[in-house]
Amino acid sequence: MERLSSGYDIAMTASAPTPRTGAAFLLAQLGAHAAGLFAERIAGLDLTPAQAGLLRMLATNPGRSQRELAGDLGMPPSRFVPFADELEERGLIERRRNPSDRRIYALHLTGKGEKLLAELAQVGMNHEQQICESLSPEEHGQLLELLRRIADQQGLHPDVHPGYRRLHPKPKPAHDTP
Repeated sequence: MERLSSGYDIAMTASAPTPRTGAAFLLAQLGAHAAGLFAERIAGLDLTPAQAGLLRMLATNPGRSQRELAGDLGMPPSRFVPFADELEERGLIERRRNPSDRRIYALHLTGKGEKLLAELAQVGMNHEQQICESLSPEEHGQLLELLRRIADQQGLHPDVHPGYRRLHPKPKPAHDTP
């Protein structure tokens, strides 16, 4: 075993150096696993992870404009509008005119959206518990602290999944014209 100046371990073999599994790989592996499991869990609520994220954002900061939310999510407003349309059609969010600028719509959760968010919170707590069940409460706290430090260093917003940047709205079904 040889340690590079970066602190990365390499196992030497007869043919070539073989990198050992590092923290970045394990974070990616666990992230993909946790994200897939979470998506499965919330599918029962008829939500995607991106929709769940927007509901959480509106709960913590209601009345924000579509443009602001799209910017925070790192998605173009042209992609955000159909994304929000779907949640509005389901009665989970509503657009209201901004009293200070009538050209802007402010987004809010509806009562139905708040009820669904409460269910989502329970699913989220169960998910966190399952993913971290091998850790003691102290280890869980330490892990959160370390992960937040890495996320800060990488310039990640604590409540915004970077996957929003690649989000594409579901295509609307084509209507037959006579």
